[in-house]
Amino acid sequence: MAASPRSPQGPPSIAVVIPVHNGSALLRDTLQSVQRQSLTDWELIVLDDGSRDDSAAIATAIARDDPRIRVITQPNAGVSIARNRGVAASAAPLIAFLDADDLWHPDKLRCHVERHQGDAGLGVSFARVEFLSPGGQPTGKLASHPGHALTPVDFLCENPTTTTSNWVLRRDVFREVGGFVEKMSYSEDLEWLLRVACQGRWRIEPIERVLTYYRTSAGGLSASLERMEEGWLALIAAARGYAPEVVERHFAAAQAVHLRYLARRSLRLQGDPALGADFMVRALRSDWRLLIRQPRRTGLTALAVVARLILQTLRRWPRLGGWRSRAGPRLRP
Repeated sequence: MAASPRSPQGPPSIAVVIPVHNGSALLRDTLQSVQRQSLTDWELIVLDDGSRDDSAAIATAIARDDPRIRVITQPNAGVSIARNRGVAASAAPLIAFLDADDLWHPDKLRCHVERHQGDAGLGVSFARVEFLSPGGQPTGKLASHPGHALTPVDFLCENPTTTTSNWVLRRDVFREVGGFVEKMSYSEDLEWLLRVACQGRWRIEPIERVLTYYRTSAGGLSASLERMEEGWLALIAAARGYAPEVVERHFAAAQAVHLRYLARRSLRLQGDPALGADFMVRALRSDWRLLIRQPRRTGLTALAVVARLILQTLRRWPRLGGWRSRAGPRLRP
């Protein structure tokens, strides 16, 4: 695809940062979703984070034909360091992040750039998100989406923006609050947004249009969910340093909502039923009033995780020798 002419008078309108680690299977589609943008005045930094597959080679081959794309390689250091380095290597006044397996609507960048150009106080914008199947097919399912500017407490529970692939932010915000915490690989996005919200100068607001497509994956699900909980606890530890009153006042309720989120995510990705049930039980132990405040979502999630756990037990029962013949002794495999 031919590159768009760029004015020599200044940087492009927006920088796109794509961190990738062993993402060769899907990276080409992701890069093409940037190249198909109706707004063509962008720069793209692909930060290869120590991939052992062909990710760097794929990105480099595409970059040869599109001077808007640059590829940087580094030893594996984690997604936070990769994103921070990608931002440092870019120059545009607006920044968008895109994970190596997600996709964008062709009008994604245009819509966000126009929104920021018309509102100097808008620090971070995010759109509606549709889930894709692991194979990249539309599911018709949309992530929950707040219709209001976000406050610090919104980031203590679950990610109201769904994914960093959904953000566009001002470089000035990144400069003022700092980059991602480099030792964090889970909840690093929530922690960064929480810092922005606590700083108080910039607004974080939604765009009411589906512009981001988030690909689900069941690979390594149980370990990922457990690490997500560990990341959330690291977020809380960091937040105690700059927002202790917020954490103290909302911790129990926030923990309950986060654990329910993990239970719902386990359901959506068909994870271990026992793990999903454990998340839901601990959510209600943290704050049982979640059933009163949000009865539909909480009750349906609890019923769903229990039903999956019962179904799994019934399926395993014959293998455990639980069925007996009518004639007498227990049947054994």
